[in-house]
Amino acid sequence: MTHCKRARILVVDDDTVVLKAVTQILQREGHHVLSIDDAVEGLVAAKDPTIDVVVLDINMPNVSGMHLLRAIKAERPDVEVVMMTAYATIGTAVEAVRVGAYDFLTKPFENIDVLSLTVAKAIERRTLKAHTRVLEDALHTRNHFEDLIGQSAQMHSVFKLAQMVSESTVTVLIQGESGTGKELVARAIHYRGPRKDRPFVAVNCSALTETLLESELFGHVKGSFTGATGNKKGLFEAADGGTLFLDEIGDISPATQVRLLRVLQEGEVKRVGANESIKVDVRVIAATHVDLVRAKSQGKFREDLFYRLNVIKIELPPLRDRPEDVPVLAHHFLRIYTQKAGKQVTGFTPHAMEALMAHRWEGNVRELENIIERALVLTQNQVLDVEDLPPGFEDVSHISSPAEVVSLAHLEYAQAKRLTLRAFERRYLATLMEKYGHNITNAARAAGLDRSNFRRLLKQYEVAGRSMKPRADDSSEDTDSSSLSP
Repeated sequence: MTHCKRARILVVDDDTVVLKAVTQILQREGHHVLSIDDAVEGLVAAKDPTIDVVVLDINMPNVSGMHLLRAIKAERPDVEVVMMTAYATIGTAVEAVRVGAYDFLTKPFENIDVLSLTVAKAIERRTLKAHTRVLEDALHTRNHFEDLIGQSAQMHSVFKLAQMVSESTVTVLIQGESGTGKELVARAIHYRGPRKDRPFVAVNCSALTETLLESELFGHVKGSFTGATGNKKGLFEAADGGTLFLDEIGDISPATQVRLLRVLQEGEVKRVGANESIKVDVRVIAATHVDLVRAKSQGKFREDLFYRLNVIKIELPPLRDRPEDVPVLAHHFLRIYTQKAGKQVTGFTPHAMEALMAHRWEGNVRELENIIERALVLTQNQVLDVEDLPPGFEDVSHISSPAEVVSLAHLEYAQAKRLTLRAFERRYLATLMEKYGHNITNAARAAGLDRSNFRRLLKQYEVAGRSMKPRADDSSEDTDSSSLSP
């Protein structure tokens, strides 16, 4: 279960009664609270880089809360600020949020949970933004190789091998499912190698008929077949001195395999219908989703061509086998498509990220990219949630049946256990609250927990985005303190 982060919170209010009450409420949540009753001293304290959240009164003598808000955001744009006032107007609230406040609370509070939950969400937002910065930094360091991204051990092995082969001109075979990024690997090898200033030419062999593919690869002369109205240079010639990327090489016909083998062996190409050969200097990188070893044993792929292509083999693992790469990839695509969509979306809720990490990703990285682009087009939220994802990305907190548990079998044991335990705890708490009419005291007694710990569990799920807070008409003994006065 994910615990709410304990934070350093600065509370600034000239009303010492309110200041003491707010401080006590936040300290009961486990936070370290610094209380100050002077706006000028509060501004100095807010410069402390360890402060996560500031709870700030608007109406104070000498320096107004709005002035202090502007000064704090100018000095510490990363800190979250929650404003309080007993004289709220819509205009004031709008102005506070526009200047940079996270939220705006009116005193007296409806109940103390309003303050606790608002601060908890502000902490979560600050943590989320910090995590996003860490991931973005990672994209440009050890988890980034050209346009390839990943923090898993599998992808680091791919980066290492790709770097090694890029320094040579050896033929490379890239094996992997559709959508895993085979062409990105090929481009990375080319642009990190000695041929980076020469052409990189790519062709999808499965997209063309046998006749068209041979014409594209080797070129043709005028009159060699119907429609050949002139001489045409093939892709081998176009890639002379550079790299030719043959995608889905496992789908080419036996006749084309023979002609391709001849080019690889002799370093020369003969246009369709021509009598003379043309010398070419081309590095070949091939890719396929087909198991060529099996295809070779079944007689569908030439053994001699297989060994010509399979000098160095790079295996790209499917995304479902490396769920730890999902967050860094998701934030990478989020950054790209927020700019394209012109939206200010800062990240993902914990539930959304858990749903993404638990998904099987049959379409691999390409599917993830499409999902993030779709979510950004449709969302009205500042943070992507499960509701922004397509059907099939349900919140993993709903895992309950054996079939749903089996759906996590592609994850490592520890991760699957964590997600399933989260689901159990959330459903248990929700069911218990429903059974006891949202009476926290009775529900806590039935759970065998003391009331304060039980309330903390409920709030932790509210922080994570679940609506589980107690009703306002909870029993009188459930009220920790009276509403605060301005």
